[in-house]
Amino acid sequence: MAAAAAGPSGSWCGKVEESVEYSQLAVFKGTYRHRIDGKGRLPVPAAFRRALGERGGASLIATPLDQCVAVYPAAEWQRLEAQLRQLPAFSRDVKALTRLLTSRAVDCPLDVQGRILVPHSLRQGARLAGEVVVVGVLDRFELWAPEGWDDFVRESERLLDDVSLGVHWPPPPVPGPAAAPPPAPPGARHPQGKPSR
Repeated sequence: MAAAAAGPSGSWCGKVEESVEYSQLAVFKGTYRHRIDGKGRLPVPAAFRRALGERGGASLIATPLDQCVAVYPAAEWQRLEAQLRQLPAFSRDVKALTRLLTSRAVDCPLDVQGRILVPHSLRQGARLAGEVVVVGVLDRFELWAPEGWDDFVRESERLLDDVSLGVHWPPPPVPGPAAAPPPAPPGARHPQGKPSR
């Protein structure tokens, strides 16, 4: 994949690293609140910048998702594209999902001040202005209008309380491997009366 041309400042924008290992993908978690300015520039939380390697020009791709804007590192976006290609190409639902995700996707490189520029169309669709809730969701982070995020949290908590869903929170502990019984000492009798060997 070819790198984009250098911008006026000499920085390389939109360059995708080809040697990214999936085992080293960034993991995003936590909830932060930042302000987006009138031009659409939003500071990325410091914890997320550390996960990205804190380098200016880090390649990020933003796309609308539900009521928010989802922001993926380039390697995660490539993995998402690969997953979409695995789905039945002529399925109506798959075509709709692929079109919606990819047609509105935009490159949003991280600048040297740790900000991304969120295009007007994405800000408008997610009602992003002033304060923005930035939420880590494992392989991506999401940008929410505060009222939209509050509504989502309330609705999700209500759904998790609905026992008819069969969702248990917190999840039950994962059982460990079954411990084998200790070997019987030589000469001991088996419970059925057979001597042990």
